[in-house]
Amino acid sequence: MVFDVEAADLLIRDLRKKFRDGKTSSYEWRIEQLKLISKLIDESELDIEDALRKDLCKPQTESFIHEIAMSKKSVELAINKLKKWMKPEKVSTSIVTFPSYAEIIPEPLGVVLIISPWNYPFLLSVDPIIGAIAAGNAVVLKPSEVSPATSSLLARLLPQYLDESVVKVIEGNVTETTALLEQKWDKILYTGNGRVGRIVMTAAAKHLTPVVLELGGKNPVVVDSNIDLKVAASRIVSGKWACNNGQTCIAPDYIITPRDFAPQLIEALKQILIKFYGREPLNSMDLSHIVNLNHFQRLTKLLDDVNVADKIVLGGQRDEKHLQIAPTILLDVPRDSLVMKEEIFGPILTIITVDKVEDSFDLIIQEEKPLTAYLFTNNKELKEDFVRNISCGSICINDTNTQKTNLNLPFGGVGASGMGAYHGKFSFDTFSHNKGVLHRTLFGDVPVRYPPYKPAKTRLLRAILFGDIMGVVRSIVKWLTR
Repeated sequence: MVFDVEAADLLIRDLRKKFRDGKTSSYEWRIEQLKLISKLIDESELDIEDALRKDLCKPQTESFIHEIAMSKKSVELAINKLKKWMKPEKVSTSIVTFPSYAEIIPEPLGVVLIISPWNYPFLLSVDPIIGAIAAGNAVVLKPSEVSPATSSLLARLLPQYLDESVVKVIEGNVTETTALLEQKWDKILYTGNGRVGRIVMTAAAKHLTPVVLELGGKNPVVVDSNIDLKVAASRIVSGKWACNNGQTCIAPDYIITPRDFAPQLIEALKQILIKFYGREPLNSMDLSHIVNLNHFQRLTKLLDDVNVADKIVLGGQRDEKHLQIAPTILLDVPRDSLVMKEEIFGPILTIITVDKVEDSFDLIIQEEKPLTAYLFTNNKELKEDFVRNISCGSICINDTNTQKTNLNLPFGGVGASGMGAYHGKFSFDTFSHNKGVLHRTLFGDVPVRYPPYKPAKTRLLRAILFGDIMGVVRSIVKWLTR
């Protein structure tokens, strides 16, 4: 069956009707769906790992840590906190509306679209769904066709466990995505690259649909010389290559380090890479493969750039048949080379050397704002300067990638790396509208607010609005004794 604009329109009409009928609004419905997501994860762990292995040759441990366990943590948090998240927030009022009380009520937006990526195809589908359901919305998921095994798994599992009448999965490619984007949504969350992000935002603008764009960027790693080199190297290697072999939006993209420290850092990185993946990394079972031939050729193009070929200090091996590229380190490539202009999103890491570590700030600030930035140092002042001066989606000090595991922190970009955020309570907020409500009685009405306006009324209103208590008293006395 062809899924076209007409089919998408019928889908949205049906979902919107069910939403208006209140199908998704109750606490009972939301908590039941969240518990069913938790059950899905528990009962389908082997199937999830198998799909991720088919799509990315993702090692079982990576699948568990970065996709299954993270999804489980997210849904458990939502289950435990949902009542608190849904509870109206009381806020103060002023003398202007006395007597009254006010509150902020989180209400569901309506019918939302989630377009998920291929690199973490389970986590980045399920995690936003958790937030959308917790907030009380009807949901359509469009998983990535680039990870077909996981897409198929989601299309099979979600209807088995969740309320299929208001949680839908639409598989397909550009045709299906285009049909969905033609519709009016109450929110769209897209995770992917900036080129498609612009297409999503353009489509959303036709209907004034708010969007969350989780994009990427060239994430810098500043490495000072006053560190525990072995620990730092282990954490950089782990964040770059032990997470999808670099195919991660928050993976380190390039390192900036003092010139006289670079040889020690490179040697430490080499030793850790040998320890993790052996001297023949293409034979390692612990490295994810490149997702498809298109991305393999994109990455080899970066390595085959004439300005880069002689800058390789480690790696560079590749196997097109099995879509493998070894962990590769480049040193001091020209700033105008392709590898320094494009987001790498793969197993290539460049190192730029500077005279002193503080020079790294200017290099980072000159570029688009990254999704995340990393700093390794024991210098307290440098840490403070880094946090204060580097604008990005998130910062992690003395580690890589671990900031995403803290569900109390928002996850999102800024500028070219995205807009909006989610994770934990931020996911609930992303898919909610905070509706302000002021409650008053019909008693205690003050005629001074109504025409005809006279100087005495204006004086009293001015005193009330600016908190001049004595002025209020004087005005009332004058009013009563006139």
